[in-house]
Amino acid sequence: MSVDTRSLTQAVLYRPMTPDIQETANAWSALSEDIFVPHNEEKYGQVVTVLDHLVDEVGGDESHSLASLMEALSVLIERYEAEHVPELIAN
Repeated sequence: MSVDTRSLTQAVLYRPMTPDIQETANAWSALSEDIFVPHNEEKYGQVVTVLDHLVDEVGGDESHSLASLMEALSVLIERYEAEHVPELIAN
């Protein structure tokens, strides 16, 4: 296989999907009041509440349609705690 053919094959096989930005914007406007990066204790509490509700719904079902959202919120919460919760910072 020549280099040009290999590059073309890689471009076709590994082409990232182009998101529909307008569709994403429409969906995000419906979610953005509940899903966000917390920058203060009040917002942190709001995100934790959303996560608690997701845990009640999803449980340990990794195939649930909301499991990845639960994981993403967990990462945001862990990040906030690592930066702002003193007892976690000391450990």
